[in-house]
Amino acid sequence: MGKYDLTRGEGRTRVKLSAGNLGADLIVTIYNENAHLGAVAVGEYDPKTERTSVSVITRLGHKDDAIAQQAAYAISKATKKPVCVIAGIHLDNITPEEIDRILENSMIIVEEFVTQTNNL
Repeated sequence: MGKYDLTRGEGRTRVKLSAGNLGADLIVTIYNENAHLGAVAVGEYDPKTERTSVSVITRLGHKDDAIAQQAAYAISKATKKPVCVIAGIHLDNITPEEIDRILENSMIIVEEFVTQTNNL
């Protein structure tokens, strides 16, 4: 796999995904124009049980864990590889609608990434 850079959404709810390899493993970042280290999730696929497990670390006061956890699970399960997802999305005065749109855009961009990597 090479380096991936994907973008989804517009304006304040635009999110970006960048990904690349660390050896045979994957490193994925999901962020916006106010990128930061909000949460880190590590997804691990077990071929024996065909199950995926995720561990998450969240910085104090941040809520990026939802995106990091869901992305790490989906990417690891689909690629059957270990993955580290770093999520950092921040918006001042965010509205509930913007939260929903960011979550939606984040999951869509993860699905696009998985589809592209699985078609290689």
